[in-house]
Parts: sequence; structure tokens; C-alpha cells
Amino acid sequence: MEKIFIENRKGQKVVVVFEENSEHKGLAFVMHGLSGFKEEPHLQVFRDALIEKGFTTVMFDTTNTFGESDGNYEDATITNYYEDLEDVITWAKSQSWYQEPFVLAGHSLGGISTALYAERHPDEVMALAPISSVISGKLSGESREAKEPGSIRKWQETGWEIETSKSRPGVVKRLPWSHMQDRLKYDLLPDADKLTMPVLLIAGTEDTSTPLKHQQMLYEVLPGPKEIHAIEGAGHTFPDPKYLAQIKELFLNWIATWQK
Repeated sequence: MEKIFIENRKGQKVVVVFEENSEHKGLAFVMHGLSGFKEEPHLQVFRDALIEKGFTTVMFDTTNTFGESDGNYEDATITNYYEDLEDVITWAKSQSWYQEPFVLAGHSLGGISTALYAERHPDEVMALAPISSVISGKLSGESREAKEPGSIRKWQETGWEIETSKSRPGVVKRLPWSHMQDRLKYDLLPDADKLTMPVLLIAGTEDTSTPLKHQQMLYEVLPGPKEIHAIEGAGHTFPDPKYLAQIKELFLNWIATWQK
């Protein structure tokens, strides 16, 4: 495994980790969600399954998160996540191991970013796994309201959403209202007909951020080979080893359905 530093289009440092597979049966990019980082256990499971199936894998910390790349969490948006994904793929195109079509796997904000890329560049993408994905800004606003009525209005009026990190004790996460304004620009559903490649959807039954019913909305309009799975008892992330084991098995079985 190699770690390198590249620059995105804004001149910011982006930390990329890649592992060239000796079998090299393909290439896969794995992307974290909002406030996430490349070492999260569920991302490692996505990667491990792909490595077992012979893929060279690329992971990275976006800017504006709590990983090793530049930026501030307050500036995190879908736009900046998506642009960093584009910039990492552009860098990969200059590497000796690059090949198309490739696999994209992402969690939450990484899920919508990878799916947006697949909608815009379908010929480049062999298969897509947007796990616990944001489906649209509108729907994610609705899920916030359902969980905490009045939270969207409060966010807009105060200008900030403030919460304590569950995965990083002592870290306070602050997002400006402009994050939601950016999020509202995005919706996977109108161009879902472009996603003709195999697609894997997974969500926890207790996920209140990107609930299963939202994943079902995307699933229903996907035109190609598709799977949707519920992890019983799991929330938005999958910290329990039993959930991670289920996800790895789902990934391995899914890859086997389309890998040549």
C-alpha cells in the first residue's frame, strides 16, 4: 500500500492511498462520507472485498473533513466532495495501473458523489456501490426534519448546525447553512436511467439519515442489474463486526455476479 499527496483543482493537498493488486483484475475507488476518513471500518471492508476479488484499490481523504487532507469541516459540501473525486480519478488516469471501466464504491456523501460521477461518465464505470447514500438534498432535509422537527428552520435561522462527533470524542462538528444550500442542488433520481451498470445498495434498518425507504426510491428507477439489502439493526454506519461481516459477504457475492 502506498500513500501519496496530490493537489486538487484548488491547490489543496489531498492524501491518496492506493494498493496495486498483483492479480489486477480491475480498478476500484472507495470514498468516505461527510466528516469521514479513509480508515473507517466500513470503508476498509468495501476495500478488502474488492482486493480479494483482484482489484487495485484507491482510497483518499477529501478536503474539508477530519482526515489527512487540507481544508476545514465547515467548508464541506457535496460539490467539494465530488470535485475531489474527479481530481483523484484524473490523477489515477496518469498511473500505469489505471484502467477503464472501473468500480466506484462510496458511503453517504461519498455515495452520492460516486453515483453522480457514474451518471455523468457512465462509460467509465463498470459497477457502482453507493452505500447508505444520500439520494437528494431534498430527501436528506426531510429525514432531518423527521428525526428532529424544526431542525431545518433552526439551522437556516441560526446559520449553523452544531453537533458532537460520535466517532471522534471531543470533536464538535459545525456546518453552515450554505452546506444545505449546496446539498439541495443535487438529486440522483432524474438521471438514474444513466446507471445501467450493476448497482449495489445497502442500508441499515435503523438509519435515520439515509433511510432504507430513500434507497428504495433509487432502486426502483435503476434500469440495469441491481441489488438492495437491509442490515437489520444497523444505523448509518456499521461499527459492529457482525454488520461489517454481512457487508463484506454482500460485496463479495455482488462482485461475483458481474466480474468476468
